[in-house]
Amino acid sequence: MGKKADKTKRSADNSPEKSESPKPLQSTSYELLPADLVYIDSGIKTSPVKYDSLYPEVEEVFGVPRSPRPCTLVWRDVTVHVKLKNGRLKRLVNNVSGIAKPGTLIALMGPSGAGKTTLMSALAHRSPFGTVIDGEIIMNGRPVCSYVDRESGYMHQDDIFAENLTVIEHLTVMARLRMDRRTSTVARKRRVNQLMRQLSLYESRFTRIGGLDGHKTLSGGERKRLAFATELLTDPGLLFCDEPTTGLDSSSALKLVSLLRASAAQGKTVICTIHQPSSELMAHFDKLVLLAEGRIAFAGNASAALGFFESLGYHCPLTYNPTDYFIKVLALTPGSEAASRHAIKSICDRFAVSDVAKELDMEIHLEYHLMDNEVEDSRRIRGDSFRPPHFYTKIMWLVYRYLLMIIRDPRVQLVRILQKLAIALTAGVCFLGTPRLTQAGVQDVQGALFIIIAENTFSPMYSVLHMFPEEFPLFNRELKAGLYSTPVYYTARMIALFPGLLIEPVLFTGVVYWLAGLRYSAYAIGLTIFISILVLNVAIACGSFFSCAFGSMPLAIAYLVPFDYSLMMTSGIFIKLSSIPRYVAWIRYLSWLMYSNEAMSIVQWDGVENITCTNSNSTGVPCVSTGDEVLMQYDFTSSNLWLDISALLLLYITFHLLALLALRYRTRRK
Repeated sequence: MGKKADKTKRSADNSPEKSESPKPLQSTSYELLPADLVYIDSGIKTSPVKYDSLYPEVEEVFGVPRSPRPCTLVWRDVTVHVKLKNGRLKRLVNNVSGIAKPGTLIALMGPSGAGKTTLMSALAHRSPFGTVIDGEIIMNGRPVCSYVDRESGYMHQDDIFAENLTVIEHLTVMARLRMDRRTSTVARKRRVNQLMRQLSLYESRFTRIGGLDGHKTLSGGERKRLAFATELLTDPGLLFCDEPTTGLDSSSALKLVSLLRASAAQGKTVICTIHQPSSELMAHFDKLVLLAEGRIAFAGNASAALGFFESLGYHCPLTYNPTDYFIKVLALTPGSEAASRHAIKSICDRFAVSDVAKELDMEIHLEYHLMDNEVEDSRRIRGDSFRPPHFYTKIMWLVYRYLLMIIRDPRVQLVRILQKLAIALTAGVCFLGTPRLTQAGVQDVQGALFIIIAENTFSPMYSVLHMFPEEFPLFNRELKAGLYSTPVYYTARMIALFPGLLIEPVLFTGVVYWLAGLRYSAYAIGLTIFISILVLNVAIACGSFFSCAFGSMPLAIAYLVPFDYSLMMTSGIFIKLSSIPRYVAWIRYLSWLMYSNEAMSIVQWDGVENITCTNSNSTGVPCVSTGDEVLMQYDFTSSNLWLDISALLLLYITFHLLALLALRYRTRRK
């Protein structure tokens, strides 16, 4: 009883007004307001009210959230080169050293092309392919490698989302992909709701992120906060932000930087690049690193930067924003590039021998000394304890995301299904009432079969050409963040398409088959629909391969059109297979149109013995009276039915494997 009273007392002491009882959980606000920031001499800290644990009785149910593990990042003599197309190396960052400790908010600043984003990408182990990094980058005593993806968050300058998802749907999927698989469902939901409240997104939780369907969408500031919430899901101890205030008005930028300041006050290490912040924004930063021409022009307390530049003879006017003045001094002046580079070199050289630089070097050496005395096992305990979600969990939640995208994007499925029904009715009416077992009926049957094959080939194949180029930026970003692998993404994307790949051929083939009066038996109908499903899926696999291989829709179409014509000419409809020249005859073995045409023709004509023949002698037209004779006219063999179906399955697998290999190559090349 006494313990319970103590808990109630502690909860009451932490409330804003001690005379009032705690508010219900539903009304508790987790939004960060300016009043929640308390300024002290060494920086800014948050008021304990809204960032302490929830009320004790609630914590007994949900569990107390763990505090982020402190992360100390040290980099020494880091040089970054990028490979040019001619094979030569271009240096972007030159011999840079620094340290970032828990509880600090560090600003990387400099003029355009100074190497800010390049340095931060190197520190976060997210440099693009072809980048050469020299020097040491160590986090908590361990050289940075792939484990940094789960130990840190990286907020990009441009916000890329699955546009048709709502805020809560996006965060739910990201929680399943990012968080430890041992995390309970209740804990995930709690974390998502807590972040939405903290970042003022709770009222917009059912709002779509983007889209062109007339629905209300998120504003620019809300999208930035959503990107911030995504990175905070795993509560990382280290957070990178690339130009987080880009595109925001002054009020939204101040709110976002206040959130970064609050995260640092909770013990996180926050490093962000920022371009010419206002004096009000700059007051939130603990440390300032100025880069120019890939070198450090200043690194230390933000308040000491003015004194350093004044010691070099650069006096900032009273009416000037200091950060604007620093950028102006360190930027290249058009028409006087050589003089500007000489002045910048002088500033960087003077800093390298300054007292501030010596203090920084001592701090770095001390951190290395402490790391050398630390036990190796204690360095690895955090990295070894993380358990990523199983691959099937990732596939399941990616399928869920892409199904939502398909349902809410009529271009992908709905319009195509309606289009197929309209074409099926139009084509089927043309064959309505034609006799099948006559000399003229042979051509009618083969024409109906080719319409089924062609419509299940060309339209679906071209419809997926835009898919991978459009989704590649989001896929590549999530891949670099370690959320999933390329096979997991590709598998989930194809599974999400599969319901439509069953519905479309069944509807189209069923309508045309019935109206054209084709062979009426359960075996013939079922096998024809099955073959048409295979045809459409092979076409989708082929289109996916061209989409992944060439990366843009115009380029993919340019290569796909001649490939289509070669497949169509070797399908057995336009040219007798035995008369095709040998030097191009091999193309038919890649043509699923030929395999499907032969298989469907066998289904329609195998065993038919009663084809009528009238006035054949008077017209001189040869008469075919059996199904085998019809097949012989097209160089088809009745025994090839299951061989053709096996060839379709083999092509389906082959095209998907080629698409997967092409996608992996493109991600590695990027």
